[in-house]
Amino acid sequence: MRNKNHPLEDIIGQIKSADSGSSNSLPLIEHDYRIEIIRKAIHLCSLSIPIAYYYLPKSIILYILIPLTIAFLTVDIARHYHKPIEDWFYKYFGFMLRKHESDKRRKTLNGATYVLISATICVIIFPKIITVASFAILIISDITAALIGRRFGKHRFFSKSLEGSAGFFFSALIVIAVSPKIEYQLSEYLISIVAAFVGTITEALPVKIDDNLSIPIVVGITLWLLYIIFLPTLNIYKFG
Repeated sequence: MRNKNHPLEDIIGQIKSADSGSSNSLPLIEHDYRIEIIRKAIHLCSLSIPIAYYYLPKSIILYILIPLTIAFLTVDIARHYHKPIEDWFYKYFGFMLRKHESDKRRKTLNGATYVLISATICVIIFPKIITVASFAILIISDITAALIGRRFGKHRFFSKSLEGSAGFFFSALIVIAVSPKIEYQLSEYLISIVAAFVGTITEALPVKIDDNLSIPIVVGITLWLLYIIFLPTLNIYKFG
């Protein structure tokens, strides 16, 4: 009896087959929008991190995040130096890598590893309310910016498109509207909007630091400083 593949496996197989006959030297994701959607769908799963952290103690989240980060980091580094791991990694995940992530000379980490590293750093450093907001902005707004920018981007804005950056900012406003606040004062929403704007600029700037690392840390630092400067009487550690 013929085994039936999972629908996602069929889609990936079709994309790879179509690409095998192409002369395009770019990685699959760089010229196939369907791969971008698959990558961002996986990226969306990372939203479970801020959601779980809101309800669980810091210690439990770190017990999960730290081993997971070490495991991802180990495999990600090993793929550059160990041929069997490299073959396994590229067989299953290579089609989703961007050009700089598969650069054998630079030996950079992939986006998923950076997500876990930044999540661990944010949980360790920032108050819970800051981590939840800044990391949710990373996940939702980065996905929105990439999908809109790839499909509709026409006008240059720093290293990205104006359309994608607009998508980032407006989706960040939605995150701000639904994310927890200390006292739900209007001023909390206003400083969050400023932090979202800083995150939008950070995402668009032509820097070599991975977005998954720079966005939540920059947004987190900005939001924390704004709370300290403009709302010093609020207990920023109310949730942990």
